[in-house]
This record gives sequence, C-alpha cells and structure tokens, in this order.
Amino acid sequence: MKGDYQDLVDEISALLGAPATLENRDFRLIAFGAHDSEDDLAMDPVRTRSILTRQSTAAVRSWFEGFGITRATGPVRIPAAPEAGVFRGRICLPVRHRGIVQGYVWLLDAEPGPGPEQLAAAMEVAERIGVLMAEEAKAGADLSREFRAVVTAGRGWQRDMAVASLRVALGPGAEGPHAVVCVAPWTGQAPPSVPGAAAVCLVPRATADGGAEGPSGFALAVLVRLRTTDVLTPAATAATRLLAGAGTAAATAGIGVPRTGLGGLPGAWEQAVAAARAAAAQPLLGPVAQWSGIGPYRMLAALATAPELARDDPAARELLAPAHAELARTAEVYLDCAGQAGRAAAALGIHRQTLYYRLARVEKLTGLDLDAGEDRLLLHMALKAARLQG
Repeated sequence: MKGDYQDLVDEISALLGAPATLENRDFRLIAFGAHDSEDDLAMDPVRTRSILTRQSTAAVRSWFEGFGITRATGPVRIPAAPEAGVFRGRICLPVRHRGIVQGYVWLLDAEPGPGPEQLAAAMEVAERIGVLMAEEAKAGADLSREFRAVVTAGRGWQRDMAVASLRVALGPGAEGPHAVVCVAPWTGQAPPSVPGAAAVCLVPRATADGGAEGPSGFALAVLVRLRTTDVLTPAATAATRLLAGAGTAAATAGIGVPRTGLGGLPGAWEQAVAAARAAAAQPLLGPVAQWSGIGPYRMLAALATAPELARDDPAARELLAPAHAELARTAEVYLDCAGQAGRAAAALGIHRQTLYYRLARVEKLTGLDLDAGEDRLLLHMALKAARLQG
C-alpha cells in the first residue's frame, strides 16, 4: 500500500512539475516526492519539519485548516506567511472519497504555477489516492472480529489461536510496532474507521474489566500503527479524537505499552484498560493516560478486579460504606499526604484537630493503627482499589 501511495505522489509531482507530499487528515506524512531544488526557500521550516518528523504541529494544522481545506473539493491556494514559518505559498489538493476527506496533497506554489488543466489532472490522481486510503481504513474496520477475539479470549490456546488469526489477517504489517488504546465507556457503534488504526472493535466492559462487577456497556479497543515504539503520538492523538465521539463526558482513554509484533497484544490491552480506569479514578491522570504514567495504579488495577481485596476486606468494609464517605476521603487524603497532618488538614480545608478526630474514628471503624506502616499500606491500597472500582 505504501508503494502505491508513493507512485501516485510521484505522478502528481510529474504532472505539476513540483515535489508533492501526501499527508493523512491528521497531517501525518505518508509519502513525499523527490526534491532537488537549490532554492533555500523551497524547504521552509514547516515543510522540513513535516518530512523529518513525519507530522505537522497542531498550530500548523489549525492555520492551514483555516483556509477551508477540510471542506474543499478542489485545489486551494494558500499564501505564504513567514511569521508562521511558511515562506512559500502552498497548493492543497484535498484527497476525498465519497465526500469524506481522507488526506491532503501539498505542493509549493510558484509563479505562474500549474494551469487549470494540470490541476484537474492532479485532482484525478488525488481521487485515486482517496480510494486507496478509504480501502485501507475499511480494512482496519473489517478486522474487528479477529481483533475482538484477541482481547476477549482467555489465556491459553484460544488466545494463541486468536493472535495467529489476526497476524494472518494483518499480513506483513503485523510485525510492525503497535499500541493498543482503550476508550471507556463507549456508546453507540464503533467508528467505521480511525486514522492510523489497523483494527477497531467494541468489547463488553465486563470483559474489558476482567469479569469484575462494574458499569455495563462497551469499551472501544483500537490497534494503532506506530512508526517506532519510542513515539506514542499517533496513539495519543487517536485517543483524544475518539474521546470526542465516545458519547459521554465520563469517558476516559488508556494506552498500553507499545509492542513490536502481536505476541504481547493481550497484555497491552489489559494495560490500556487499566490506564483508562486509572484516568477515571484520578482525574489528574486523564482524560488520556498511558500505562507507564499511572504509577501505583499499575499494581492497584490488578487488585480492583478482585473485590474481596478492596470493598470486602474485613478491615476496610465498614469504612467504605456510603455512610462513611467523608471519613474514607479524609483517610485517603491523609495517606496521600504521607501522614503529614498539616498538609492533609490544608488539603481538606479543615482544622488539624478535626482531622485528628476523624482519623480516630477511622481507626475505630477499621481496627487499624495509622501509626503502623503495614496498616497504613493496607488501608491506602483498599481505598485506591475501591476508587478504581468506581
């Protein structure tokens, strides 16, 4: 598929006598034509960054979109703007398929520039690119069954068979770097396509949460292609955009550790689910959280799938009852503050004596000694695990 894009971009470059670049609708570089100009202005900062980093910044994207390229059906001429790093004007050829923008072909503008007939011929090639991009996106959606089997299969031979099936369906791309994204809760149908995704599917939340009791409904699972495991930008961008279409403001997203190949895909999905749950439990982590960045919630996520280790723990059971919500919050803030009474009282907005009174009640309810390190650890884990359960 990549070779097809390159051939078509080279065809446009030949038609218009200027090097062309192809980006998807998220302004990620897909292919670019050879450039042999000695004109320093031909490689302005925006074009150079796009080629070297294979993507444009959010500011550059916003600036170009301000010229109506997302709605255009024909070539759009964009003037130079040196203050924005755009030293040369651009010609944008929207790449569309059945009315939906798939990406953009970019060329540097020059006087007198290509004529109407040349631009019309280039737009015909852009239409062919649009068909390819739409087919690639559809292929990702068509793999939903295989992808769902991987993330829902239990451990053992069923999971191995599911991974093998997905590997065959993905072809050579299966061995490349990927990241798994979880968006939960998700209402409605799965999106027909997600830019940069190899596969998309809906997963029952009970399955996503490892069988734990919790809210009904679905989570969205997305397998995102990466260029390198060191850069998670495509996954983070996809997660942020998907949150806008989740259908609820309560949705959060998690991203597992990137993997090369599909062998670690089930574990990456479990990490993505845990990160999404951590983002819901601790707003400071979200709305998009990476597994590597959720700290103690990495370990607590495993506890949260076993309710007897949190709400049903004999020491914490009564404290976690709704009637004692304020006492539970006081204990959690106190432990978050490493047992420093002054910091905890300030965070809670109460007098230090009030804090001491509440902590005494916590000790009475739980039978724990908050001066004992192990007792404090037990209570802290129970409170955090309960928060993950919602």
